[in-house]
Amino acid sequence: MTNWPLILSISKTHLLTKIKQTTIASLGVTFGIGSYITLVCFMTGLNAMLDDLILNQTPHIHIYNEIEPSEKQPVDLYDAFKNSFNVVHSIKPKLSQKKIHNALPIIDYLNEDDRVMGALPQVKTQIFYIAGSIEIGGNLTGINPLDEARFFRMGDYIVDGSSEALHNSDNGILLGIGIAKKMSLKVGDRVQVSPISGGVFSLKIVGFYQSGIADLDAIQSFTNLKTVQRILGETNNYITDISVKLHNIEDAVPLSKKIEQQFDLKAVDIKTANAQFETGTTIRNLITYAVSITLLIVAGFGIYNILNMLIYEKMNDIAILKATGFSDKDVQFIFMSQAMIIGFVGGILGLLIGYGLTSLIDTIPFKTEALPTIETYPINMNPLFFVIGFTFALVSTFLAGYLPSKKSKKIDPVKIIRRQ
Repeated sequence: MTNWPLILSISKTHLLTKIKQTTIASLGVTFGIGSYITLVCFMTGLNAMLDDLILNQTPHIHIYNEIEPSEKQPVDLYDAFKNSFNVVHSIKPKLSQKKIHNALPIIDYLNEDDRVMGALPQVKTQIFYIAGSIEIGGNLTGINPLDEARFFRMGDYIVDGSSEALHNSDNGILLGIGIAKKMSLKVGDRVQVSPISGGVFSLKIVGFYQSGIADLDAIQSFTNLKTVQRILGETNNYITDISVKLHNIEDAVPLSKKIEQQFDLKAVDIKTANAQFETGTTIRNLITYAVSITLLIVAGFGIYNILNMLIYEKMNDIAILKATGFSDKDVQFIFMSQAMIIGFVGGILGLLIGYGLTSLIDTIPFKTEALPTIETYPINMNPLFFVIGFTFALVSTFLAGYLPSKKSKKIDPVKIIRRQ
């Protein structure tokens, strides 16, 4: 039966008598785990920020009427050419309205689906921003501001004003920051807009919107749903787009296909709309985890080398232990317990250093015009990273200590004592 208190006591004595080597081994684990925690929290935080920049503003499913050529041309409907191979040149898109037919009942239907967090109506139209004799082309989107803020975090991209101010104003506009700079406008000013169908409307600026995408901020603005319907001279049931937010993003693809088949509308899921961006995210995460794992493996090899040298230096102690009645397993357990102690202490210190460094980075100012709502460097303080780091510290030190300890078990005490 193994006498663990005695084995641990001997392990402690070995570690303390070689305090310099013990400290170096522990620091190898400490800096390996600390570097892993710092890197993975920082990199995943940056990746999440970049993902949110795009994905928070993108509906999981975007529903609208697509302008496209008819699949069946008039010649296909003529019985005489039914079984013939017909070639039609200069096909033009079919005449279709932008309005979604029965949009409000469709929205009610989607909101009753358990997979749907919210289905929001929108009216999108092209307009001109008028500044004296200058006309700047752009887009105007009618929304329900409070719902957009709740489901798509619109408030994070409002640099001046609020979604509540837009909601409470019948003729207010949330102007893109790029347009505001071009026209030297400020909150409280009025801007004239003209739809492509004609007419001029004066709207009061209640805030500025900055998505972080310069090309979008140079053309995009928002108003209340009723305001843009009034500008276009349409009724309250005039809806051109529906933005759907889901509880689980993985439901986007099957649900979008179902919507297209059921309502004969174009439904673009977020994975299709952002396929290239998602590929970039995957590659960034792969690089992050690859570098992090490399740091942990390097720390493990450092521990192995130190323990291996420690056993060679402790040949006399091993011979004495075996001569006094310690079994081969007892000797192996002594050196393995030393490795586990180093791993445990180094792992705890590594977690503390990693937490301290990530907390420090989280306070460093991060100012950029593209992301005005971000004040400090983003950190993803996920507890799972700390669990993985500490677990790897124990596993790596166990494996690093196993082979040297197995070697110590095979040492013949008689040969060692004779050499002395």
